[in-house]
Amino acid sequence: MSGNQSLCTKFTFVAFSSLAELQPVLFVVFLLIYLFTVGGNLIIISLIWVSTSLHTPMYFFLVNLSFLEMCYITSVVPQMLVHLLMETKTISVGGCAAQMYTFAILGLTECSLLAAMAYDRFVAICYPLRYTLLMSPRMCLILATASWTTGVVVESAQITWIFSLPFCGTGKIQHFFCDIMPVMKLACVDTSYNRIVMFVLSMIFIMTPCLLILCSYLRILVTILRIPSAAGRHRAFSTCSSHILVVSLFYGTALFTYIQPKTVHTPETDKATALMYTVVTPALNPVIYTLRNKEVKEAFQRVTQRNPLRKMA
Repeated sequence: MSGNQSLCTKFTFVAFSSLAELQPVLFVVFLLIYLFTVGGNLIIISLIWVSTSLHTPMYFFLVNLSFLEMCYITSVVPQMLVHLLMETKTISVGGCAAQMYTFAILGLTECSLLAAMAYDRFVAICYPLRYTLLMSPRMCLILATASWTTGVVVESAQITWIFSLPFCGTGKIQHFFCDIMPVMKLACVDTSYNRIVMFVLSMIFIMTPCLLILCSYLRILVTILRIPSAAGRHRAFSTCSSHILVVSLFYGTALFTYIQPKTVHTPETDKATALMYTVVTPALNPVIYTLRNKEVKEAFQRVTQRNPLRKMA
């Protein structure tokens, strides 16, 4: 660290600086997406809460996922909306750390939670007679707690380490929120060791759940192919299709962002993939779990049909 450099007390986002004329349009688009995402996930949580037919392990994990997605998008989008209406887009170092803690913890928790959901589908299809025993309420609670604990412990340690570094220079972040890689570029010291550790942690805690999901679905595929009737195979696969789509969206962007080599990272690709996993993917999850899920649609119809306001109309 050279003597003529002063430490940063705040950061400035420059992601949308070249789109000044489009920022009001982007504000409206992102606001609508945010409201749709939060509203959609609230509907899913409420529907599962009031429908006793959905009080199963699969929907217990879906409630966790919906709550997680609401928190995840809320950690990024409201601040982005405010900055789209402001000329100066700044955030304090402490505020940046709080944002990074939140989205990093939620992101890693989702990795583990998706693996728990894959295990649930594996038991349901491969061991249907033992399903209620293997996926007891206690086991579901253990899996959910382990998912949240992994996210909190691992990412709290990693983000605390990152923000123990000194930051100096202009403090300009080539992004629209405090993502890990753009913030680390502002450190006044060599971060090669930090990057190596982050890569190793990503390989362990992102790829391990990914491998568990792949193993689960390989076993599921083998079991489905052994089902003699086409209707039985279709019914078994339909219970997994929504989860497969969500896993594909989540891991597609996560692997592209955190597993790729440093030389591949550019501000443009980082911003594009970040928009996918912070805005687009959380918005698609409610759609996937309602439009492609027969049980959720039937529960929604039952709830709306017994709505007193609807009967009066």
